[in-house]
Amino acid sequence: MARRTIPSREVNRVYVCSCFGITDKQVKDHAAAGACTPRQIASATKAGTDCGSCVRTIQGILGRGACPRRELLEKGDAAAVLAAETEPARSPALAEAA
Repeated sequence: MARRTIPSREVNRVYVCSCFGITDKQVKDHAAAGACTPRQIASATKAGTDCGSCVRTIQGILGRGACPRRELLEKGDAAAVLAAETEPARSPALAEAA
């Protein structure tokens, strides 16, 4: 009997949000594209908008890393933060299409 092999891309998939099938890689990709908060991740992926059990995991992935909006807040530039908040976080898929 032949043994079925699973492609490596399926093996390394870690789901953060089982409600919408969002992986940790997708969350990290959106964070790299500028999303700094679970709410911004939810806007881009819907993760955290159904049962909410993944929100803490998303917070953990986002951590306290470099975030342009957070850096502006720490500098006290509230106007720049407000301008950044009104711009939607671009998903990596949209960036590739542009």
